Amino acid sequence: MCIGIPMQVLDARERRALVSGRGEQREVDTALVGDVAPGEWLLVFLDAARERIDAQRAAEVNAALDLLAGVLGGPSLFADDPGFALPSAMSVHEVAALAGAGPKPD
Repeated sequence: MCIGIPMQVLDARERRALVSGRGEQREVDTALVGDVAPGEWLLVFLDAARERIDAQRAAEVNAALDLLAGVLGGPSLFADDPGFALPSAMSVHEVAALAGAGPKPD
């Protein structure tokens, strides 16, 4: 799975940019997005900028990544009430219905 990371351009030159985001700096390929300027936000996948985004979209993606990191990195943020039932907590009939194999309506 490939996850896009919002990164802000610090310095740019032809087809390359030094970017910063989520606590790291790296050089990325900008061939797919064209010329960029310091201050712009990019969505970066595997050291290649794939999309220009605005600061609001960068904040939204970062918030989603923060939630994901919280869930994967330790105790769940939703330990008391995740808001949904995992299949392991469901009955056989509930899992079948979830999978679309439940009883057919008349």
